[in-house]
Amino acid sequence: MHISAKADYAMRALLELAREPARPLTCEAVASSQQIPFRFLKSVVGELRKAGLVRSQRGCEGGYWLGRPADEITLLEVARAVDGELITLRGEPLAGLDYPGPASGLPGVWRQVEADAAAVLGGTTLAALLPAEAGAGLNGKGVA
Repeated sequence: MHISAKADYAMRALLELAREPARPLTCEAVASSQQIPFRFLKSVVGELRKAGLVRSQRGCEGGYWLGRPADEITLLEVARAVDGELITLRGEPLAGLDYPGPASGLPGVWRQVEADAAAVLGGTTLAALLPAEAGAGLNGKGVA
């Protein structure tokens, strides 16, 4: 299984935003804090914004916030927002995969791997990954 740089950067950026939900953060601040290439992060944040996972405000007081509370955003949503399919085989979705003869059971294994990965990522929210002190005092869960 391959985790794309785009998905990794998107999750790290969202966790950075979740850490301080009361104030907007600039892409520069997130890129610096997470050691993510700024230009790459700008395009990733654009995709996250289109998916409703971040919201933005322009101007000198501007920046980015989470689009929803951290306990409502799963890693599965983030991965699908930036990569589409969770797992592909040579760039194709696993749904229609079919092999002849002795390899006929293999597509079922690949689909099970995808289902298991989706269960782990779908069951993990941004809030669950935040250190206990991050966002403390907001609502007791570390989310806005």
